[in-house]
Amino acid sequence: MPSNEASGADISGFDPSRPSAEAQIAGLVFALLLVDENAFIVEANHAAENMLGVSARRLIGRPLLDIIGPIDPRVEKRLSDAEAALVARDIRINASETELRVNLTVSPLSTNRAWRVITLSQVGHEETGSDDELASSMGAPSILAHEIKNPLAAIRGAGQLAARKLPHKDKKLARMITDEVDRIARLIDRMQQLGARHAEESAPCNPHEAIRAAIATVRAAGTNGVEITEEFDPSLPPVLANRDALEQVLINLITNARDAASSGARGKVTIRTRFISGLAFSAIRLGRAVRLPIEITVSDNGPGIDPALRDRVFEPFVTSKQSGQGLGLALVRKLVRDMNGSISHERDIRAELTHFRLHLPLAKPGEE
Repeated sequence: MPSNEASGADISGFDPSRPSAEAQIAGLVFALLLVDENAFIVEANHAAENMLGVSARRLIGRPLLDIIGPIDPRVEKRLSDAEAALVARDIRINASETELRVNLTVSPLSTNRAWRVITLSQVGHEETGSDDELASSMGAPSILAHEIKNPLAAIRGAGQLAARKLPHKDKKLARMITDEVDRIARLIDRMQQLGARHAEESAPCNPHEAIRAAIATVRAAGTNGVEITEEFDPSLPPVLANRDALEQVLINLITNARDAASSGARGKVTIRTRFISGLAFSAIRLGRAVRLPIEITVSDNGPGIDPALRDRVFEPFVTSKQSGQGLGLALVRKLVRDMNGSISHERDIRAELTHFRLHLPLAKPGEE
């Protein structure tokens, strides 16, 4: 008869080194709620606290729909059936008056009639398309951009030559040609960045240094009367990111926030950092979960994103700006994904704020 000693298990098959059910639930990267037969919350894991912005102590004993409602009437109807299982993808809930897009599952417990386990996993707005889809959608424009740059260089050279030979009163026309060529070239460079399949190498870096450099760049370009403030967690450890790419992402986000806030009388942009203990977010890259405990939030008190564009802001050529090309946030999305990070946005209805949240992986000790 085989012995159980080698496996470390006792005769009953119990392995004392195996994590308990409580430890397993606490380690989940998605929110988990246990509700009773009256749809009151009985238990909540740490990820649920982070997502919903409420401590477990304040969640327990409250009706589920008081916490996440109002929601889609069809989902609410299914939730009213205590015996029904449910899988609802990409629905909107309200957490502490902040609108979130989530995937929701309901699993009835066969051992306890009308008791259910509810899971919530946040849908990042950047996750509406895969890396391959983005590269494919930008592949042809990127090839075309390469072909356009050659004649542009010739046009620019001709404009410079004309500027030297034209009378002084006509020189501004030649300068306009070179300026417009330069503008088109910059646009083409951004299109090529979006179509690039290779990612820049990541390394440990101080997120606060990147943020301050980005703020300095935006301030140098002009704040339009908008106040830009910092609320940093000074104990935040290094992130694993490409410093130049991270700075570019932050410049784009802060610039957009400045432009949105400047439409009001007292525009304000706030950049916050924090460490998410317990980890409520993850991104799937190359078939594995990537932990993203470092959060950088860029908030503005502008009017918010047009609801018609809210779900598409990270797609190429989508913009609400009259003079915009719609490539800024698409580039942000690509750079963040290249760093194995996540970018999402939400509207805080109560505070009348728009938040763009950037989540990045932690640099491991000794990582070069």
